[in-house]
Amino acid sequence: MQARSRAAGAACPACGAWSSRVHSGYVRTVADGPAGQRPVVIRLAVRRFLCRNPACEAVTFAEQVDGLTGRYLRRSLPLLGLLAQVGLALAGRAGARLAATLGAAAHRTTVLRLVAALPEPGISAAPQILGVDDFALRRGQVYGTVLVDITAGKAIEMLPDREAGTLETWLKAHPGAQVICRDRAGNYAEGARDGAPDAIQVADRWHLWHNLAGHAGKTVVAHRACLKEETPEPGDAGGMPPGHEPAGEQPAPPAEPDGLRDVCGRERRLVTRTRERHTAIWELLAAGHSLSAISRALGLDRQTVQRFAREPDVTKLLVKATSRDSKLDPFKPWINQRWNDGITDAAALHAGLQAQGWKGSVQAVRRYVRPFRQLAAAPPPAPAIPKARQITRWLLSRPASLDPGEHAQLAGIRARCPHLDALAAHVTSFAEMMTNRTGEQELSGWLAAVEADDQPCLHSFATGIRRDLDAVTAGLTLPYSSGTVEGNVNRIKMLKRQMYGRAGFALLRKRVILHPG
Repeated sequence: MQARSRAAGAACPACGAWSSRVHSGYVRTVADGPAGQRPVVIRLAVRRFLCRNPACEAVTFAEQVDGLTGRYLRRSLPLLGLLAQVGLALAGRAGARLAATLGAAAHRTTVLRLVAALPEPGISAAPQILGVDDFALRRGQVYGTVLVDITAGKAIEMLPDREAGTLETWLKAHPGAQVICRDRAGNYAEGARDGAPDAIQVADRWHLWHNLAGHAGKTVVAHRACLKEETPEPGDAGGMPPGHEPAGEQPAPPAEPDGLRDVCGRERRLVTRTRERHTAIWELLAAGHSLSAISRALGLDRQTVQRFAREPDVTKLLVKATSRDSKLDPFKPWINQRWNDGITDAAALHAGLQAQGWKGSVQAVRRYVRPFRQLAAAPPPAPAIPKARQITRWLLSRPASLDPGEHAQLAGIRARCPHLDALAAHVTSFAEMMTNRTGEQELSGWLAAVEADDQPCLHSFATGIRRDLDAVTAGLTLPYSSGTVEGNVNRIKMLKRQMYGRAGFALLRKRVILHPG
């Protein structure tokens, strides 16, 4: 396409003086947006003018066509804007592929350079309702902070870390926040308190519910053993009277109620291993070793070491370890049936289990069938106890979302364990308080009821609430929440993964703030 400018003159880019005195002319080539999926090249005839200002350093200057050309640019301004928007949406490689398909081929680094050069909206004051949350640059290692305008639903700034001082500095430089929605992180509470002391801090309700769910799950794990039915002892109905055991067989002592010993009266191997690991880890911690050093020294995963290091009392770890489901549970009805059919050899039963996919040892089968040798017949296996996660889900679900069978099982669980019954009552009252937003009227009473009850896990939850009481009360009373912030965090994850984790903080920040989505 051949074109030329018809303007009478132009303003000097150095001093702004108007000039219509032509010095010379030349033809420049400008790539424009495609037309009909074909690339367009404009051969533009431009003039060079003499500057009429004697004091100006620029003797001559070339004219520019408004909205089309710029100094030293070989692509038109509309084409550069198109490539920049493609880069915002798709980043480098994917953006370059789409641009080539559209007939505006550009290298991926060019696309990213155009994105980095886009101007950002200026922020003179913080929004009245500000959301704060962290996001992972490298999960578990490097985190940043995103600030969101709750009313507009847009991310307005990203900070390179999640320290209290960084947030405080930003809030002091951008005053105006009246409400700050955040999670339970202490750094954000401190930074918001020091940076915007007059703002109301609101703890997010979802995070409160999530924290309650975690503590409720620990309580369920601790008391799940209460739901186990006792194994019939010799002399029960259908069993062989004491003293009439087969020759050569000695009565096996029953397993301890806490599950720390097996049917032979010996300490379970899992219990011994847990005690030994706990002792070794705490000895190394007392000697000043780090978690990573302990992990390497003991050959354990760092998260395993961290789990043991968080709990000074090994008893709580043993409760969780001994309340696990057995891999033999699905096969117990079959074993009982075969035993009553006359197959009483543990090796034969083990061979039959292997044919069904069982990968355990024969010793597990021997431990299970040992009590049967004192009975006339194997009793029917106790009904399977719901998993701790399933019980927790029932406790945290709306009653209307449970089917009749789940209602019946939950009612049976509450009837058999007073601790779980009390837990269900506390969870229900907290859910009603959170749904009706009556925290200002009911939170203090709920905390007092929990602290007066025998619920150690909920005591920890109540202690955390009291440390952040004002924000939690506001979260359970005011209509504000961090839902919009969580949506922006998900968008950050999408944009980060779209760049395969190779984007630096500056490019990621630019895309998050200016992204059209």
